[in-house]
Amino acid sequence: MKIGVPCEIKNHEYRVGMTPAGVKSLVEKGHQIIVESGAGAQIGFTDQMYTDAGASLADSPVAVYECPMIVKVKEPQPSEFPLLSDGQLLFTYLHLAPDPEQTRRLLEQKVIAIAYETVTDSMGRLPLLVPMSEVAGRIAIQAGATALQMANGGNGTLLGGVPGVPAAKVLVIGGGVVGTQSAKMAIGLGADVTVVDKNIDRLRYLDDVFGPLLRTRYADSSAIAELAVEADLVIGAVLIAGKQAPLLISRDLLAQMKKGSVIVDVAIDQGGCIETSRPTTHSEPVYEVDGVVHYCVANMPGACARTSTLALTNATLPYIEELAEKGWFSAIKDNEGLRAGLNLFRGNVTNLSVAEDLGYPYMDPDQVISSVDAAA
Repeated sequence: MKIGVPCEIKNHEYRVGMTPAGVKSLVEKGHQIIVESGAGAQIGFTDQMYTDAGASLADSPVAVYECPMIVKVKEPQPSEFPLLSDGQLLFTYLHLAPDPEQTRRLLEQKVIAIAYETVTDSMGRLPLLVPMSEVAGRIAIQAGATALQMANGGNGTLLGGVPGVPAAKVLVIGGGVVGTQSAKMAIGLGADVTVVDKNIDRLRYLDDVFGPLLRTRYADSSAIAELAVEADLVIGAVLIAGKQAPLLISRDLLAQMKKGSVIVDVAIDQGGCIETSRPTTHSEPVYEVDGVVHYCVANMPGACARTSTLALTNATLPYIEELAEKGWFSAIKDNEGLRAGLNLFRGNVTNLSVAEDLGYPYMDPDQVISSVDAAA
C-alpha cells in the first residue's frame, strides 16, 4: 500500500505520524511510504533518516494526500480538508463529538476515518489513546505548577510547599490513565492530592497503589464542589470514549474557587469538563475567568513532541501494518478493535457516540461490512 505521512500543521504541533523505524518496517513488507519533507525535523527525525529508511519525500502536502492511506497525529486542519478524497483511509486522532465542523467537512469528503481514540483491544481498553493520556496526565501537573506561579496569573503556591508551609491542594477529576499519571506526578512533587471518580473499583485500585499518599472520594456533585473550592490546582481528567465530556464544574462553582487557582482541562479534546473551558494553543495556553487560570491546550502532548511521537508510534505501528497488509475492509472485518475505531464511512457516521452527540443517523460498522460484502 502507498501511505502518506504529512507534516502536522496545528499550532505548535511537532509530532509526526510515523518514525523512520516505522517506515523501515513497512518498506521491508513491500509498502511505499511518502513523507512530507520536514515532517519530523523538529524532533530529530531528519529527511535523510526517512530516506535511509526507504521513504520517498514530498515537497508539498498535495503529493502526500494523493496516497490512499493517510497516517497523522492530529485531526485535519481547514486547509487539509480539500486534499482528502472519497474513499481515502484516514488514520489519526479525530475527537469528533465536540467538533461538528470537522465532522461535517470529513463527511463531505467521504473519507473512511478510523480514529485512534476509539480503537479498542481485546479487553475493551483504548490502546492508542493510553500513551497520549499518560503524557498528558504528566504534562498537566507541570503546566499547572507553572501556571500557579505569580507571573503567570496563579496564586503563588508551590505544589510541594516547603518545611513549615502546607503543600498545594490538587484535585484530580477522573481516576483513569490521565488522572493516575497526574496523581503520580503531583504526589512526587509533594502535593496534597485527591482523586475523585465514580468507579469504586478504580478508587480501590488507586488506594491500594498509592496508600496514604493519596486521598480518594466518590465523584458526586457535593464532593466535587467541596474539593474544588479548596483546591489550588484542578485537573480535568474525565473520559467517556467517543462522547463529549460531561461538565462537572459549573460557572457558578468556578466563582467560588480560590482566586489564582488553576484548572488544567485535559478533557478539552472531547469538549472539556469545565463549563468555562475553551480550547487554547501552546502559543497562548492560558486565560482567566473569575480569577481562575484556565490551561486548555487541545494538543497538550505536543509540548513534549519527541517523547509523545515515540510513545504513540510504538502503539500505532502494528495497526498501521495490519491496515496496510490487509486493506481497511479486511482489517476491520477481522479486528473488532479496529472496527470500533471506524468513526466515518464515506458520508456516514459509524460511531454511536458521535452520532448521538451531533445528531447524525448512525450506521453500524457491521452494516458497512455487510454492504461492502454485498457489493462485492
